[in-house]
Amino acid sequence: MATGMKATNEHAPPNWGKEALHTAEFENGFRVIYKQVPRPVSHCGLVINAGSRDEKHANGEAGVAHFIEHTLFKGTQKRKPFHILNRLDCVGGEFNAYTSKEDTWIYASFSEQHLERAVELISDITFNATFPEKEIIKERDVILDELNAYLDSPADSIFDEFEERLFAGHPLSGNILGNKASVAGMNRKTIQGFVNRHYHPEQMVFSVVGATPWKKVLRLCKKYFGGMPKASGVMDRQPFVPFAPFDVRVTKDIHQVHHVMGCTTSGSGHPDRLGLALLANHLGGPTMNNRLSLNVREKHGMAYNIECAYSPYSDVGLFSIYFGTDTRLHARAEALVRKELKALREKKLGVRQLHDIKQQVVGHVALSQDSGSSIMTGLGKSYLLYGRVESLESVFAAIDAITAEDVLRLANEVLDDSKWSHLVYKSR
Repeated sequence: MATGMKATNEHAPPNWGKEALHTAEFENGFRVIYKQVPRPVSHCGLVINAGSRDEKHANGEAGVAHFIEHTLFKGTQKRKPFHILNRLDCVGGEFNAYTSKEDTWIYASFSEQHLERAVELISDITFNATFPEKEIIKERDVILDELNAYLDSPADSIFDEFEERLFAGHPLSGNILGNKASVAGMNRKTIQGFVNRHYHPEQMVFSVVGATPWKKVLRLCKKYFGGMPKASGVMDRQPFVPFAPFDVRVTKDIHQVHHVMGCTTSGSGHPDRLGLALLANHLGGPTMNNRLSLNVREKHGMAYNIECAYSPYSDVGLFSIYFGTDTRLHARAEALVRKELKALREKKLGVRQLHDIKQQVVGHVALSQDSGSSIMTGLGKSYLLYGRVESLESVFAAIDAITAEDVLRLANEVLDDSKWSHLVYKSR
């Protein structure tokens, strides 16, 4: 070793120093979480505990959570659409929103000195949106175009159809975009009804990441959110009860075979969530050295895209595998996938293998901390669901505590492909 060079322990978890996290809850139930970081760019976002699973389809609400996300930007009591869009754009900031099955996000990224501009704007469109009828009419066509574009992409639409079938009869089965009939019939009364039911301060968290002193962040949040009236929103989410698996193979006018297979498992609040994430990463995560990529793609050349994912909701999770392949290779590719599942059920991971998998997951967590926007959404989501945030040190310790026996147990619980459901889009 060269003189003066200090040896490092590559097996040690990343050292983030002391995390400066601050939280507050106002009298109306609105909550704030803040992480102070020495960066010139700040990020903030409002997460609302309402998504597509909270829609009442019998009342024509399919897709209303997503429709609201669009129309929040279409006017408030003091701003027209252009003024909303221009407020952060004119200072080089970014302003957007998205909807999931369980929440809605309104978020912004900007140069740190414009924090108040962003906080005030998010507050305005959340609590003062007017949902003009003429804008609703225009937005119907925009969302119908979005729905058609999604339906034209089998690699995208197959995931939603898989969940529609897997969660059939349950609110989680609904497509976030809704359907053509519900979107075409969307009106201000339907929109306002959903907002009145769910857009309450106690069902919201405002998450901020930036260099602004905490006292100023708190003052701004109190100014723009603390005075909103308290209201009692009723969360009546139905628990999901699994039923018999299915195997559906549909012929479509496409060139490639698309195949999704999987099952339900534990949700984000379960102690097994990290183990399931580790298992999914090892089997078919975002890197090229996962088992499915090495075997199905690299060794046999049978799939350009193959992946495994663990997607946790608050009370249930989805463990799935997707691959696209040529018609003549489909049966062999499916057999290779099943072979990998069987191997993980039967053979415990070795010491070095488990260590390397953990290091990979820890590295992914570390990389996510390089994105202020990712940190902001992670903090907000955790604080909304659990009222707390796990420190990075505790997350790394929990990953390190996962044993080969834990992984083998989860593999036998989750990777029993005889109990998995399948949805296949076949070419004609």
